Amino acid sequence: MKKKGFTLIELLVVIAIIGLLSTLSVVALNSARQKSRDAKRVADVKQIQTALELYYNDNNGYPSALAEGDELSASSIIYMNAVPSAPIPADTTACASKNTYIYTQTVSGASYTIDYCLGANTGGVSAGVNEATPAGIN
Repeated sequence: MKKKGFTLIELLVVIAIIGLLSTLSVVALNSARQKSRDAKRVADVKQIQTALELYYNDNNGYPSALAEGDELSASSIIYMNAVPSAPIPADTTACASKNTYIYTQTVSGASYTIDYCLGANTGGVSAGVNEATPAGIN
C-alpha cells in the first residue's frame, strides 16, 4: 500500500513561495504609505493656503505668525480650527529635520512662505524642500 501525502520538498517550496509573496506585499505597502504621507503634506499646504487667502481678503494682510496646531482666526471668524501637522515619519533623511510646515510672513504682511519637505515627487511637486507662496506651490 502506498501512503498519500506531501513530501518535505513540496512543503518547503510552498513555504518559500508564501514568504516571497508576503515580502513583496510588505514592500508595496510601505511604498503606498510613503506616497500617502506626501499627498497629505501637499493637501495640508493647499488647505493652509486657502485659509490664508480667506484671512487676507478680510484683514488686508497675512497673520504675523502661524504654527502647527494654532487656530487661524480674526474678529470671531475662524478660518482654520487647527493648522495641521506634518505626518510622521519623515520619508527621507533630507526631510528628517524639516518635517514641519514652517510659515513665515514676508513683506510686512503682504506675502508669506510655507516651507515643507516631500519624500518623493508628488502631484507635480518635486521631492525635497519646497516652498508655497500666494502665487502657488513651487
